[in-house]
Amino acid sequence: MPFRSVHNSQLLHVAANKVGRDFAVGDIHGSFDALQSGLNSIGFSPEKDRLFSVGDLVDRGPQSKQVLQWLDQPWFYAICGNHDFMIWRSALGMPYPHVDVMAHGGEWLQELSLADQHTVGQRLAQLPLAIELETRQGPVGLVHADCPFDDWQDMRQRELAPSDKDFCLWSRERYLLNYKKPVRNIRAVVHGHTTLDKMQQLGNVYFIDTGGWKAGQGHFTFLNLQTLVATKGPGPCHSLIPRRYR
Repeated sequence: MPFRSVHNSQLLHVAANKVGRDFAVGDIHGSFDALQSGLNSIGFSPEKDRLFSVGDLVDRGPQSKQVLQWLDQPWFYAICGNHDFMIWRSALGMPYPHVDVMAHGGEWLQELSLADQHTVGQRLAQLPLAIELETRQGPVGLVHADCPFDDWQDMRQRELAPSDKDFCLWSRERYLLNYKKPVRNIRAVVHGHTTLDKMQQLGNVYFIDTGGWKAGQGHFTFLNLQTLVATKGPGPCHSLIPRRYR
């Protein structure tokens, strides 16, 4: 499928995977060991497969310092979540004034040298707010919290206003309103941010943060972006999520 014209600098367009599978995963929150366990359980192959994070790579979990190692992997793609946003703002000397990131799991940043803080800040600041992935069945979009538009074409063609960016990072409007109207001109849109017991779908929008970062309480959900079939992990006994829950 040919690339679409994209004029939004905050939207990363990714070509189709012609040799393997593409998975989206919910918020990681510094729980990279648990994430790796989940990837092992679904037979993830770094040589062929790719992993797309819907943001919130850091904070709360014990391995937030590993974030650069994961971002360096050629098969790992990520968008910016609200925690990533707060961390890069703090790391680059521009703390977000509305939320105290240190009170929400960001203490790990202060354990780094100033040089390492700066490096982390620069890398997280470069993350896009959205990804559009080509698949044989049509494009799939990823945004951390919520899509500010009912038409994905607006994501492609418009530079995001500050209020749109806030919506991408913080909003829970669609989920809280149980808004089932599909987003037009996109096969599916995938979100994290709102932590749920199981993946939920509203129209063509999927909420996949199932608390894999919550030790002993949640699990990671891996959504195959080609088939839109979800698999529950981590652990050796992974299973396809029953269709009635999708």
